[in-house]
Amino acid sequence: MLRAHSVADIRAAEEVLTAEMVAGGGAEGDLMQRAARGLADALDVIPAGELVIVLVGPGNNGGDALWAATHLLDRGVRVDLCLLDDQKVHSEGLAAAVAAGAQVVEAPTEHRWCLDAVLGIGARPGLSGRAEEWASWIDERRPHTVSVDVPSGVDVDGGTLPGPSVRADSTVTFGTYKPALLCSPAATRAGADVAQLVDIGLGPHLPEPVLEVIEPDDRHLLGPALNWLDSPVSHKYTRGVVGVAAGSAEYAGAAHLAVAGAQAGTAGMVRFVGTPELSARIVDRAPEVVAGDRRVQAWVVGPGGGDDVGDQLAERLEDGVPVVVDAAGLEHLPVTFLVPALLTPHAGELAAMLGVERDEVEADPLGHATRAAYQWGATVLLKGRRTLVVTQSRPTRVNLTGSSWLGTAGAGDVLAGFAGSLMASGLHPHDAGSLAAFLHGAACVRANRGGPVTASDVAAALPGTVAAFLDGTLDDVSDWDEPQ
Repeated sequence: MLRAHSVADIRAAEEVLTAEMVAGGGAEGDLMQRAARGLADALDVIPAGELVIVLVGPGNNGGDALWAATHLLDRGVRVDLCLLDDQKVHSEGLAAAVAAGAQVVEAPTEHRWCLDAVLGIGARPGLSGRAEEWASWIDERRPHTVSVDVPSGVDVDGGTLPGPSVRADSTVTFGTYKPALLCSPAATRAGADVAQLVDIGLGPHLPEPVLEVIEPDDRHLLGPALNWLDSPVSHKYTRGVVGVAAGSAEYAGAAHLAVAGAQAGTAGMVRFVGTPELSARIVDRAPEVVAGDRRVQAWVVGPGGGDDVGDQLAERLEDGVPVVVDAAGLEHLPVTFLVPALLTPHAGELAAMLGVERDEVEADPLGHATRAAYQWGATVLLKGRRTLVVTQSRPTRVNLTGSSWLGTAGAGDVLAGFAGSLMASGLHPHDAGSLAAFLHGAACVRANRGGPVTASDVAAALPGTVAAFLDGTLDDVSDWDEPQ
């Protein structure tokens, strides 16, 4: 898994590592030298003879870039330096860069390459004054811009954009990932791909991460769902039974899609509860499904629900088993949940749940999803470009799989059913939600052949995606467009 840590935890780890290095005979600046060397190596895409403008702020972020500039100069890259404040610049790094051949200039001009080292992880978010002018120059001229550690101006811990910030083409970060590099909207400033991580030795000194990202080799997260695979006595009940209470006369298709998602998961049986007419249609199209209200290990409630969805949810909660609540069900939540629960809103639905505007949620998805998780005592899966899965006292999961084609009618119904199937097999809502988002997004990529996909296409691609995940051959899991 990829892991991200808070600024406070990173600073504490840096202090411990620096003290350890000094005790071993090193110097105070050795950690910066490691970062600078790694940064310079990551910039090997810049050809010798090219001219790079380095936008240098105060503190260690600017120092990292200045020392990296000396390595660039050594291999024939020309370097211009713009100093945000010549009274607060890292003096040793500046002297070394100038001695190696860098030129100090007043402002960026026609430069085609730019290194953003204005503000690092310790700065307050938002740019003003000269720094804001530099960010505007980057937006207008679009030099190939690489940010050092984080794009200048972003909210590092919260992943928000409270003011002007640098829009980078890529980011090189040190020691560990930062929330702003993984969470929207700040992550849209870091480049099209996940930041390149330079190992500077912080790992042993870092605590539990605040964020995690599932990768294709994280099969172990299936946990209880794997137990029956190698068991000689496994059967449909040991795999778990998932109940689906979904659909209505107006949205019958949602029931079919939620059932399709549930069938693609790890549960051994799907039970469907709905009107007699809709139940007959479900069984006719999916004869493996059993219609009727009997014992299950998890419920999925809400996709395409009608006027009775509130009663359905209340009744299912009385069963005392885990529940996935989606779509219309989100309008009828209890004050708190007494069973393990996974709530799956999009931004508009979460806004309605919390009594705020949609644009407030989109401006701070991590903050609002966290608020909802604590308010309802549930796991919240906030769907979006970078889906979040938030549970109290666990690292938040950020999903990076999928493509823009996943924004299609019914995709959420498939996701809800699939997550419910994983929960019926014994997974905690946190693991079920994050794995469901990961595999659902990967299935979209596998189903996509360069054009649109439907929710039914995603459901059909899920079993093969799960199989590839299990045997370690899953790749091509993400195909998102360039950041907005």
